[in-house]
Amino acid sequence: MNKKLQIVSRHVLRQGPLLQAMRSVSTSMPVLISHRHHIGKEPLVYRTVGQQLELTASKYPDTEAIVSCQEGKRYTFKSLLEEVDRLAAGFRRLGLRPGDSVGLWAPNYMHWYLGMMASARAGLTSVGINPAFQGPEVAYCLNKVNVKAIVASETFKSQNYYEILRSICPEIADADQGKINSEKFPHLRSVIIDSKDSLKGALRFDDCLDLASSSEREEIGKLQTKICPESACNIQFTSGTTGSPKAAALSHYNFVNNGIHVGTRNQLEGERICVQVPLFHAFGVVITIMAGLSKGATLVLPAAGFSPKDSLQAIVKEKCTVIHGTPTMYVDLVSTQRKLQVPLGRIKKAITGGAIVSPQLIKDVKEVLGVEAMHSVFGLTETTAVIFQSVPNDSEDKVLHTVGHLQDHVEAKVIDSDGKCVPLGQPGELCVRGYVTMLGYHGDPEKTEETIGKDKWLRTGDQFVLEANGYGRIVGRLKELIIRGGENIFPKEIEDFLNTHPQVIEAHVIGVPDERLGEELCAFVRLNEDIDPATFTVEALRAYCKGKLAHFKIPRYVFPVEAFPKTTSGKIQKFKLVQEFKERVGQDREAVRV
Repeated sequence: MNKKLQIVSRHVLRQGPLLQAMRSVSTSMPVLISHRHHIGKEPLVYRTVGQQLELTASKYPDTEAIVSCQEGKRYTFKSLLEEVDRLAAGFRRLGLRPGDSVGLWAPNYMHWYLGMMASARAGLTSVGINPAFQGPEVAYCLNKVNVKAIVASETFKSQNYYEILRSICPEIADADQGKINSEKFPHLRSVIIDSKDSLKGALRFDDCLDLASSSEREEIGKLQTKICPESACNIQFTSGTTGSPKAAALSHYNFVNNGIHVGTRNQLEGERICVQVPLFHAFGVVITIMAGLSKGATLVLPAAGFSPKDSLQAIVKEKCTVIHGTPTMYVDLVSTQRKLQVPLGRIKKAITGGAIVSPQLIKDVKEVLGVEAMHSVFGLTETTAVIFQSVPNDSEDKVLHTVGHLQDHVEAKVIDSDGKCVPLGQPGELCVRGYVTMLGYHGDPEKTEETIGKDKWLRTGDQFVLEANGYGRIVGRLKELIIRGGENIFPKEIEDFLNTHPQVIEAHVIGVPDERLGEELCAFVRLNEDIDPATFTVEALRAYCKGKLAHFKIPRYVFPVEAFPKTTSGKIQKFKLVQEFKERVGQDREAVRV
């Protein structure tokens, strides 16, 4: 057993009330409870994201910080700091002040990265918005956290971000720079679009870089000591059991320290990382951006959106030594490499998270991609990013059957339904405490109190097993979260939307196994009594969902039913829907795909 963990165990045993609760029937053998606090060797630091950027730029001035292959752009840490301060000063010229929120609505383009860093340097709170979101979803985000300015791409795939913004806020087109006046969006003042041409009511991103004078840019450096590390620097949207996304506010202190300790355990110093994950996710903004920043690593963006072919080309051209991606991405990367046989160089490690990794996938990643080791990370948006993580030289068995070892300076316990710690090795709800805990849900004090107790323990909602050696295992989910290709989806949000369909009277959604994505969405719908089932088509439902739900939220399988299995109290028995899916899918899987 790890010596530090032994110390904590002995400390816990010496506490009278806990000692009695831990004892088994035989009083001679105390039962160790599921409570660990892993004290790291590297101390926590008290600095902001902006100060971390400044520190890294002074330590690695000529090292490349980030490369965007698709855009042909690259920055060293020194030139990055200069460009970030240009944008931060531009934000201030637009009237943005510390505490204001800046929405970032774009795929993996350079303007997203610069916008996030510039917001931190200006004392603003960046708000990551899923680039797949449609108008109603974006409108919710803007109002939920009082976004004052939004930085967006002009287009990506079928999305036209500017037109979507105009559709939900028509006042944009007639507004002067920084003076949007909308009753629907009372806080929104500026729209900044990364476009070649000027768009009515919007400011070009490149023009925002040139708004401020050199003296105003210099003021950004002086501003750093006035920004509190414990103030919010980022807001991440995470779905809730009610279906409405919650806005988890994370501090500079959260970001910097989790980035440092993730980077240390992943040994990222001097590495070049192929970034396949979306930057707006915790995997992108903390596990990738902040961890890379803390260790002077180079981030390589192969494309705006995930493309296995572009990833392989970037790995070769930019000499990447580390890959970041979800299991689904690695499945596609392996499949593409088998076809193309790209001559890959030495890849030291592949970092993954967001879903379970199969033994076959680890084997394929090592054999087909030539990766030396595969590491996993586990955490929640509410815990900044990572609370458990693989340790260097972990065995394949540990990577397969655990979510890694408890992260440095994080305290964890596993409790039963009464809130008491269960014995080590027994399942219960995972709770964590420490520097990783979010500030709270923006605008939702009641939900914050439900999640974080007065004793500062954060309840994760995950059914979990904590082992004596500090490793952990997820054995189930207490809530109905569906994880599709790394995207967290709660059924109620989809159910509420499907219930707005004129032919649907009741809808329920479950997660079903999928070889590539881990899970897929399956919807069961009960039609209005006056509707002829023969007139209902999944194609019509698809058309109804498009443009109103993000693509990953649209159910892949749809089954009309006459009634739902329910308990005597009226609760839906979703486990019976899972059984029904298994029976039906064997009959005609293709016919029911949306």
